[in-house]
Amino acid sequence: MTEKTTEVTPAEAQEIEATGHYVKATLGDEVLEIVPPGAWKQSWQRKLKAGDMDAFLEDVLSPDSYDRYLDLDPTNDEIGEMLNTAGESAGEPVGKSSGPRASSTSTRKR
Repeated sequence: MTEKTTEVTPAEAQEIEATGHYVKATLGDEVLEIVPPGAWKQSWQRKLKAGDMDAFLEDVLSPDSYDRYLDLDPTNDEIGEMLNTAGESAGEPVGKSSGPRASSTSTRKR
């Protein structure tokens, strides 16, 4: 059961987030439904940062997808790929922040 993800426009990504729909992401050969990364609540992010992957995924996956995740027992690499796929499906790759930009003005040396 494989399905290719499709790129969405920024406007479509906003619509997905606004309506609370799931986007599709692949985990191994399975297609799961996940909340778009831009709609993740901060409490969910704290679970992810704390390493409580089961609790985090229970929050972001649809109930059926969460059950399938438990059955699959994926590796960390597979979960990372799934989260990146979810971000791409929603038009917002996960973990791809460019970071702060350098200042255009120079500072004077003393």
